[in-house]
Amino acid sequence: METARVLVAADKFKGSLTAVQVAERVTAGLRRVVPDVPVETLPVADGGDGTVAAAVAAGFERREARVTGPLGDPVTAAYALRGSTAVVEMAEASGLQHLPDGVFAPLTATTYGSGELLLAALEAGATTIVFGVGGSATTDGGAGMLAALGARFLDADGKPVGPGGGPLAELAEADLTGLDPRLADIDLVLASDVDNPLTGPKGAPEVYGRQKGASEEDIAVLDAALAHYASILGPDTAALPGAGAAGGIGYGALVALGARFRPGIEVMLDVLGFAPALARATLVITGEGSLDEQTLHGKAPAGVAAAARSAGIEVVAVCGRLALPPEALEKAGIRRAYALAELEPDPAVSMAQAGPLLERAAESIARDFLLR
Repeated sequence: METARVLVAADKFKGSLTAVQVAERVTAGLRRVVPDVPVETLPVADGGDGTVAAAVAAGFERREARVTGPLGDPVTAAYALRGSTAVVEMAEASGLQHLPDGVFAPLTATTYGSGELLLAALEAGATTIVFGVGGSATTDGGAGMLAALGARFLDADGKPVGPGGGPLAELAEADLTGLDPRLADIDLVLASDVDNPLTGPKGAPEVYGRQKGASEEDIAVLDAALAHYASILGPDTAALPGAGAAGGIGYGALVALGARFRPGIEVMLDVLGFAPALARATLVITGEGSLDEQTLHGKAPAGVAAAARSAGIEVVAVCGRLALPPEALEKAGIRRAYALAELEPDPAVSMAQAGPLLERAAESIARDFLLR
């Protein structure tokens, strides 16, 4: 009988456990049942928050920079570097986590700090930058990011427009000639799990604005302002897939910086070295906090499962909450899912006790898949 070798490639359980902690807890549970089972851990992310942490866990060096937060205050943001490849996570500079509880600025939050973080990666010598976008507090079409990189956005009086998406309604001229010349020589990969256009019914303001505190009136203002912004930067560009990612920062990266769009989990699996790790495994354990309909559309567990299925390797999943029927799991390439909610139905208790519960779920996986 072939010796079992387990690869734990799971995302974070948002609000409970980081991806690294998920891997540690699953490993502990497996080894409680099969003490000598070989386990390799590769925490994963799909380009959103947690992407830098996953890269660092895979051997990248963590770097920090002081940059401008979404409200204009200085914040400390991290990126990851290995050789000439950097992983930059826009949420580190411009994410919702930098907003005080209950404080939103849907019209004026800026991505300026994300541009500063890209500059820090350039200064460190990066020639390939994986730009993970998601979890943003902003809806400015990436104008703040581009301004930090040397672009100028002027109103009819020749004065810079204010920060955020709302003031883009006053935009009269976009001058990109001052963009840092080093940008022309790098490979910038826009890593995102969403392919929304910039504006319209599926655009950034309409789909994601409310979670950033936007009222219905704000959404209408932002949609019109971003449409105006796009008309100046380039006709027919607002519909590009990925343009609506992270409040439209995808648009700025694609149109002004020549970025190429790739599904975040695909990029991250490449960067993290998933293929060689997969080749060493006989069972893959993936997962995230909630396995639901969103999981099937570019989230980390779906990407891991698809790659493992292509290699003919069995996949099971762990999660806090399971909202997918067995047939959907099977179609995604997941043999079975183990939900913490099955062990502890109270969501608050389940989140608070996620670590020990996850170890118990992993014990079940070991009994079901490693002792047969």
